[in-house]
Amino acid sequence: MGRRNIPDRLPQDGTSKGNYFATGMGNDKGSISFGHIHEKGDVTSGVMLRTPDGKHFASLDIDGQRKGWTTFAGPGNFTVEAGDDNKKTDLTIMFNSKNGDISIIARDGNIRLEGNNIELVARGEGGSAGNIICTATENFVIKNTKKILMDSSSFFRLSTTGTGEVVANTCLSIYGSIIKGVTDAVAVKNSKNTNQKFQRKCTGGN
Repeated sequence: MGRRNIPDRLPQDGTSKGNYFATGMGNDKGSISFGHIHEKGDVTSGVMLRTPDGKHFASLDIDGQRKGWTTFAGPGNFTVEAGDDNKKTDLTIMFNSKNGDISIIARDGNIRLEGNNIELVARGEGGSAGNIICTATENFVIKNTKKILMDSSSFFRLSTTGTGEVVANTCLSIYGSIIKGVTDAVAVKNSKNTNQKFQRKCTGGN
């Protein structure tokens, strides 16, 4: 294993990073360097650990557009395992973003969450926060569960632009202080109540 002092990527113009004191050590299997300038010349890595494969590295960047970034990259699997000595009630693995979003993306695969229980909690008020939003371009399926329980404090709505079905093979119970059933018959001739208004609201009519 060799150690070297590297005048790493001295500035060629007024925009590229320069480092006169970069050092590192390594062999044909891997290396660690301090003060490495990234290929574009715009960011300095305080510490970089890498293999001969340029796609397999860890970098702690200290300036430029990625100041404070920690990046791990690899062409194969990435595994994190912990908790052998912990108890069931311990918080073993935590990701905490003090500011900003967290994105988990599988560009050509599935995302699977598995555990004794799964909790989704959204906090916030005023409509812009405190929301859980699920979007599926095909099906949203809940299956193989004993019960589905939903509790809303002010309003709920189930709607479709196509066909809807409510099926209970044993018993179907419906309760409301007032139950209103409206069809498109009121679109032609309004009744003495607000049924036409409700029909237009549901169909997008004026």
